[in-house]
Amino acid sequence: METKKQKINLIEIYPIIKEKIDNGGTVQLPITGKSMRPLLVWGRDTVEIVKCDNPKKGDIIFYLRDNGQFVLHRIIGTDENGYVLCGDNQWVKEYGIEDRHIIAVVRSITRKGKIIEVTNIPYRIYSNVWMAMMPVRKPILLTSRKVKPVLKKIILKLGLGKFFFKLGLFNKI
Repeated sequence: METKKQKINLIEIYPIIKEKIDNGGTVQLPITGKSMRPLLVWGRDTVEIVKCDNPKKGDIIFYLRDNGQFVLHRIIGTDENGYVLCGDNQWVKEYGIEDRHIIAVVRSITRKGKIIEVTNIPYRIYSNVWMAMMPVRKPILLTSRKVKPVLKKIILKLGLGKFFFKLGLFNKI
């Protein structure tokens, strides 16, 4: 029997998520959006979130903005108004996120069935390097966004699209 996937609005299940997290449980969330690429990819990855008692620089937090939007971004620092956040695929910093906004912190990432703990060394290196690149992130991301479509066209013309898709470098051919 085939299971039919159904889209659920997070606001509808937020009380359940909050209760489970507050009681020491974990919740698996699918990734939507592109703000945490290249680390987290929509439709490929999920994250396991847990209660966040002491958020720190480098943590990816799941939080609720005052406008009602749920977001998963990385803490890149703090200031007098709270936490400074930014998605890995962004360069504009978000200010003023306080403890009251934070629902949970990411404990692990599941990618193609493999669990990546945020405490493992390769992940920590990636996280620290990506945060250190913040001053040059804008030109890197803008260049990447212009070059990638051109490279994709060339790769497809060469008949290598399926190969790159299997490697996970293309979401679709």
